Amino acid sequence: MPKDYTPQRVVCLQPSATVIMAAIGKLDRVVACTKYCAELLDLMSPVLGGSETRRPSSIVADSWTAKSEEILAARPDLVIAAVPYQEKAVAEIMKSGARFLGLAPKSLADIYADIAAIASLMGASERGQEVIGNLQQEIEWVRARNDGASRPRVFCEEWGKPIISSQKWVAELVEAAGGQFVGEPGAKPTAQAVLREDPDVVIAAWCGAGDRVPLEKIARDRGWAGMRAVLQGRVYCIRDEFLNTPAPTLVRGLRALAAAVHPEGFPQVSGLRCIAEVKEPGSEPGSGKT
Repeated sequence: MPKDYTPQRVVCLQPSATVIMAAIGKLDRVVACTKYCAELLDLMSPVLGGSETRRPSSIVADSWTAKSEEILAARPDLVIAAVPYQEKAVAEIMKSGARFLGLAPKSLADIYADIAAIASLMGASERGQEVIGNLQQEIEWVRARNDGASRPRVFCEEWGKPIISSQKWVAELVEAAGGQFVGEPGAKPTAQAVLREDPDVVIAAWCGAGDRVPLEKIARDRGWAGMRAVLQGRVYCIRDEFLNTPAPTLVRGLRALAAAVHPEGFPQVSGLRCIAEVKEPGSEPGSGKT
């Protein structure tokens, strides 16, 4: 019988890699991952069926802070990392001596290619194509449901200080969800520039913040009380993991986007939170303003 040369011990330094490994049915080969990977697996367990699969036993630093000794201790034959990188961390990964697959997706097409690449390396090309096909099918289903509907203007940010617009794949998902993406993906607009755009919908999905973005505070502190989206109560937080993880988890982000952009046509979903009332400074009882 031919020897199996596919990687048997994989270290994942970014949640996207771990989720892709789970989606193609190879999570049992992941011997170490980051704490963020473990948290996302728990969050996505009902979707990925991860509760029935052995989880990685070791926790290591991620692509930004990788440590060669931690990687070496896991004895991997493949390390998968993804942006964001730090030069020192890449040097640490290379020092481990293991085969290294580095990913830097920007678009949905890049994400499909990354899924295919990992699946091919793991000897699961057919399953990889199924995962890609399912993701594409979900995107096209949402797009078709919005055919002919109005297209609200949507501002999405992945960070708040400074403001950083979401990545290109999020812009593509906004379009699929029936919206128009405001601005340039990855740009750093000022609060005043976003206010001048006066979007119909604002989405905040801050990296590492989960669902804890302080919507009322940022709208107040940025002077957005008169913005159309704020006045109409259409400012949302979507869980960072659902929009900023370039992996099959984007299905959850797409559904949340669709519910935010076209609430009349899509049900509210977990991972989506709407802003409460925003009061201008000095409008509290007894301040003399009403």
